[in-house]
Amino acid sequence: MKYFLLLAVLLSASSLVASDTTIDNPKASPKTKNITVVCPEHDCPAVKCPQEKKKPEPVLSVNSNVRISVVGQGVAPMNTSSPAQAYALAKRAATADAYRLVAEKVKGVRIDGQDLIKNMMVKRSTIRTSVAAMVRNATIVETTFKDGLCEVEMEIVLSHSDFAR
Repeated sequence: MKYFLLLAVLLSASSLVASDTTIDNPKASPKTKNITVVCPEHDCPAVKCPQEKKKPEPVLSVNSNVRISVVGQGVAPMNTSSPAQAYALAKRAATADAYRLVAEKVKGVRIDGQDLIKNMMVKRSTIRTSVAAMVRNATIVETTFKDGLCEVEMEIVLSHSDFAR
């Protein structure tokens, strides 16, 4: 009986000592590595690269044109009467998407948001986006159709005279 109690005390003591050195112990600090992402061109931190210059957005001046190119996507519906109808509907959806993308780039997007909070918890969050623009003289450059997905590449050339009325 004495040996059994002595063995139990030794086992419990050894398990306490071992728990201080394991990773599962919340008090033990895990070794972490600081990883710094560097700019490949200048060997400085990529987040704070002073030499990194962003591409300036094209500005519409009096003697220059700005070309905007977008790719709209449309999916063929499954319940069509023929493959030709599926193609036509997918192309129409892709064209509408391309017009929307052009309008977003030229005019901008209006974003409205509303949150319903009850008992310090978000019950409902609603975000609405809208764009209102008139798009003229946009041309379809290319149309591709593969595996039920239609992509329409559309571009528009803007000049200063289009807006100086």
